[in-house]
Parts: sequence; C-alpha cells; structure tokens
Amino acid sequence: MQGLIDIKGLSYSYEQGQPALQDINLTIYPGELVALVGQNGAGKTTLVKHCIGLLRPRPGQVMVCGQDVATARISHLAQQVGFVFQNPDHQIFHDTVQKEVAFGLENLGLPRREIEQRVAAALQDVGLQQWAQVYPHRLSRGQRQRVALAAVLAMQTKVIILDEPTTGQDARESLQIMDLISCLNRRGHTVLFITHDMNLVARYARRVVVLCQGRVIADGLTREVFSQPRLLAQTLLEPPQITQLANRLKETLNLGSQIVLTVEEMVAHLHKANGGSSDGQGN
Repeated sequence: MQGLIDIKGLSYSYEQGQPALQDINLTIYPGELVALVGQNGAGKTTLVKHCIGLLRPRPGQVMVCGQDVATARISHLAQQVGFVFQNPDHQIFHDTVQKEVAFGLENLGLPRREIEQRVAAALQDVGLQQWAQVYPHRLSRGQRQRVALAAVLAMQTKVIILDEPTTGQDARESLQIMDLISCLNRRGHTVLFITHDMNLVARYARRVVVLCQGRVIADGLTREVFSQPRLLAQTLLEPPQITQLANRLKETLNLGSQIVLTVEEMVAHLHKANGGSSDGQGN
C-alpha cells in the first residue's frame, strides 16, 4: 500500500550541530491513527515539521501525498496535510471563530458559498457552531484547540497532525478532544498525534512510533510496543499504570502474554478470573 507520508533516510541537525533526527525511515498509511512518543528533545516536533514543509530534509526524502517536501510549496502541502500546534494561540489571530476557520479557504480563492459551507460543517464537527461570532481568546483552552482543529478540517486535508493536542486541558477536555480525533479517523482522516500521555496512547492509538535521541527505536501496534517496558524506559516513558498493575498480576489473572491497556480491559479480566461474577461469589 502506498503511504500518505513516506520518509526515507531523514536526518536533521540544528545550527548548533546537535543532531535532532538520525536516519529516520517511516511510512504513515491511509486511515491510520498513529501516536508519536518520546521524551522531550527526542525529535518529535522536528519530524512533523518536515511533514508540513516548515523544515526541508537534508539529507533524506519526505514525500507527502506524492509531493516531495524538498521542492513542494507550503501552500500546496497545506491542502494535503493539516497541522494543529501544541499551543492553539500560535495559530489563532482573527477576531471571530468564523473568520479564523475561513482564513485558509480564503487563501485558496474558493467561492464564498463553498467557504461558508465548509466553515459551517467544520464548526459543526467540533461542536462550536454556536460560537462562530465569538472572539476566540474568550474561549477556554480546550475550545481554542477545537477552533484550530476546525480550521484544519475546513481545508479537507487527507492527513491531520496534532502536536500535544491535550496540553493544558483537564481530563474531561482531554478525552473530549481525543474522542473527536478518533471520530475523525473513523470517518477517513489519517491522524498522527504527538503526546506524552501514555493513557491516551493506550486508549486511542492503533500504532505507536517511539523516538529516542532522534532515532526510531520502536514502531508497531500499541499493544506490542507496550509489551516492551524496558524499551520504553529508554525514553523515560512508562506504560499506563493499569498496564503495569496487570503485568504484576499476570499469574493471578492468567494473562499469559496478553497486555492490558485500559481499565475496561482490566475489569473484564478480573471478571473472568472471578468466574464471570462481578459480586465475588462466582455466580
């Protein structure tokens, strides 16, 4: 299958000479929901900046939807891959939510009616239709994150990349934004998101790419990656607490080689170990 993002031999060093990326080979396929994880300074943001044309590969090659990032215009890449910054305030600068979401479409020179339809649909998707005429900075951090996401949705890109989409949000807002991202993925968007929250990775990602000191040290299904705690430890990351607890109770729960990722899975295994009874009586 042809990848939407295809990275070969990508290396990058900043002016100080410190390598940020070292020989990255990575393919993101249509319809995937991928988490990109690693400690601070691992190269995650540097990597995705190459995917949207903010950085140019040297050396290596980055292909996005058939376009070579080394020569493609950023305006063309923006029609294929949308990027939501970690801090939504870095990309919000209009005086109403509606104008903010319409900005990219206006730059494409689309007919006014199409712009209005796309903006309305995007705001509907993120649940902000009633806030269309509000000044964005009067909204909560979570709502501003939705404004930034709506601006990307309106562009109807094939790929959506999000840098720490839940930063600065409480648990409820974090789950809401991730539920929305998961819904968009089910509707056909290919999604790559950066995060340090392993609970969100376990709950939402189907594939995990682990970066450490600018290199990919693991790339696989979420359950497979979380079955390697020593590898994760290299990145100063740990599996979710529920996964760690289940690992300590493997014999009690008769888990064998199974990996528990969520509380719901843990409850199911406890229920099974208790003879299928939730009241502790085996009935």
